[in-house]
Amino acid sequence: MCPGPIDAAVDVPGSKSITNRALILAALSDGPSRIERALRSRDTELMAQALRTLGVGITAHEVDDATVDFEVTPHYLRTEEPTTIDVGLAGTVMRFLPPVAALANGDLAFDGDRAARRRPMATLIEALRDVGVDVEDAGRGLLPILVHGTGRVPGGEVLLDASRSSQFVSALLLSGARFEAGVTIRHVGGPVPSNPHIDMTIAMLVEHGVRVRTVEETEISGHSRRTWHVDPCDLRAFDRVVEPDASNALPFIAAALATGGRIRIRHWPRESIQPTEQILEVVRAFGGVVSVDDDGLLVDGPTQLRGVQADLREIGETAPTFAALAALASEPSSLHGIAHLRGHETDRLAALHAEISALGGDIEQTDDALLLRPAALSGNSFRTYEDHRMATCAAILGLRVPGVEVENVATTAKTLPNFPQRWNALLPA
Repeated sequence: MCPGPIDAAVDVPGSKSITNRALILAALSDGPSRIERALRSRDTELMAQALRTLGVGITAHEVDDATVDFEVTPHYLRTEEPTTIDVGLAGTVMRFLPPVAALANGDLAFDGDRAARRRPMATLIEALRDVGVDVEDAGRGLLPILVHGTGRVPGGEVLLDASRSSQFVSALLLSGARFEAGVTIRHVGGPVPSNPHIDMTIAMLVEHGVRVRTVEETEISGHSRRTWHVDPCDLRAFDRVVEPDASNALPFIAAALATGGRIRIRHWPRESIQPTEQILEVVRAFGGVVSVDDDGLLVDGPTQLRGVQADLREIGETAPTFAALAALASEPSSLHGIAHLRGHETDRLAALHAEISALGGDIEQTDDALLLRPAALSGNSFRTYEDHRMATCAAILGLRVPGVEVENVATTAKTLPNFPQRWNALLPA
């Protein structure tokens, strides 16, 4: 439990989402690229190692315990059989790499942690088959899978339902310019979650000289139907500096909100390709006072947390953090638009319901929402389900609730190395 309001400044490492997209785009480009201030974590190291397996030259220069500069030199893509890529529990590796593997010569298998074998893959597998890729999955639509790479992908039109994950769209967009006929992706289904991550993919493709045409149509039923099209072209080499990870910054921001303290996030960008404004809008709704200047982001917490009514469809990865704050708030809250979180590292709605309930929280789950009401909380063990966001959720609750024990805080290394040390440094002496 925190003895008082925090007052701290932190450096948050680079965005995982940007780092892993940047590694793929650099690997597919027409010349060497440099990626500075990239995140060094389990997910990004798995991505870099997978690309090395395909023959890409990647040299890492360590900056600090969580930051690395990459030099990426593209090469002819090939595999030395038999080869299996370890995806860990990283959605960006398990979904973004198979289209790249299809451009290589040779067979490449993909497998990962036990929990990775439960994450949805059928949409991507069928989409790859539609563009001419031979994929074996034993009819399960899950890992492990085997991609038979031939050095070429015919490409063409794909119909898919991306309502379970925006990563299915980004996976095809990232490699689509290297397909012989490019790719046209037509989404058919419910609303696509985490659209800002597709926007991030498109913005980064543009920097590499790839044009993405997006068409949105409204059907008679009132639902939107979106199409993305990429023409075949070379990807231009591009050097970049990775901005701080907004999702990893959020637990530190939440610490200020929960304790009525103050936090500064250094190097926060004034303009971002992450959904930073959507995140800060919810921070303000809880009562946080937010400002951005040349020194970064400054957040002052309220004396009492307000309840929120927040649609998190665009920023679903923030739900565990905001659920922790909602459990501490003085008013009821609704976090909705998050049905897709049932297919993340774990079923996050069920996990949050179980663990906050175990602390005495008044929480209800619906098909796509968490409803929380004020309740007296008490300490208990908080299971993490091998999910890094569950671990940081527990850490936030522990600031206000004595006796919260995080089952496996080491899982935070997936996206933020040395989280426990960083967290303890926040606490007043």
